[in-house]
Amino acid sequence: MIGASQYSHLDALPAVANNLGALARALSGPLGWSLSQDSCSVVSEPTSATQILDAVHAAAEEATDTLLVYYAGHGLLSPSGELYLAIAGSVQKREDTGLRYMNLRDMVLDGRAGRHVVVLDCCFSGKALGAMSGPSDLMDYAEIEGSYVMASAPRDKTALAPPDEPFTAFTGELIQVLDSGILGGPALLDLDDVFRQIRKQLKAKGRPLPQKRDRNTAGLLALGRNPAYRQPPVVREAEQGCVPSLNPWPDPTPLRTVQGFISSLAQVRAISGMSQLDVSRHSGGKIAKGTVGRLTSSDSMPKRWSTVGVYLSTCGVPEEQVAQWEQAWKRLREEERASLAETIIDAEVQGEAKKPRSAILKRFVRRGIHTKSE
Repeated sequence: MIGASQYSHLDALPAVANNLGALARALSGPLGWSLSQDSCSVVSEPTSATQILDAVHAAAEEATDTLLVYYAGHGLLSPSGELYLAIAGSVQKREDTGLRYMNLRDMVLDGRAGRHVVVLDCCFSGKALGAMSGPSDLMDYAEIEGSYVMASAPRDKTALAPPDEPFTAFTGELIQVLDSGILGGPALLDLDDVFRQIRKQLKAKGRPLPQKRDRNTAGLLALGRNPAYRQPPVVREAEQGCVPSLNPWPDPTPLRTVQGFISSLAQVRAISGMSQLDVSRHSGGKIAKGTVGRLTSSDSMPKRWSTVGVYLSTCGVPEEQVAQWEQAWKRLREEERASLAETIIDAEVQGEAKKPRSAILKRFVRRGIHTKSE
């Protein structure tokens, strides 16, 4: 998170200082990515390009999944029309006094993360999109799976920082979406959901329209939960009588069979309104479409809790209930293993009739297979 609000040779942008703290809280908070303090670096009022690049380099070295870089401040053009980002001492048409966008882009690209997101809230930020569709030597960025650039203004337009508002126009709408959500939107808001809502709101106010450029499925990366999401009520018959329950998610606590567990997993997806492909996409690629299908139609317990956990969270099940699901999974998984062990031991006893059952049982214990009687 990078922001420059005070300048020696350019107009001050006091709203930028407000942008940083509010956006950092929205992105790293419980409704966002739930990041630790170490995972969200803020560079406020940088005095040199090196200071910015050092921070981006450190983040790019640590991030292995997704790297997001945000800049707010003045965007300036060099005599050749190249975008550079202003710092405290920047001067118009002197790119050597600021940070060339291409240097920032290269630093992001050289990192370890599989997905890259760049958000620019500055004048002429649409120029950055050219780095994804310009000459052949710039096409590498576009060819990388997971690259996404969101710009607050077209390549030939200035961004807006209303003097009577706490945030810049673009970032203000971004914070509003993350904090308040989208009525009628999905449980999880991805980059494209957020971009469309920002653009819709800015258009309604007659303000500069943001631009974006993404590669393949980058726009499906979830930025956070939708605070405005309302789960559709599902009327189910109660176990005693016919009193309807409006609880939208099945309760995993009373589940006692593998069939009941799998059936309830399938019901979770039905309640979420997501298709198998939707779940795969909104999980950020952590679950394949085929895995979703197998997870909800298998005749045995899922072997890995991590898969079940991601599936439930992606569908929108609250964290506290996900923990209840984990307890149910552990219990049923142990029971399934014990039942399987009993079956195998009985089969081996029949095949080795001369050996006592206790000897065969000891062999299975050494192999880590335990029965219900142990």
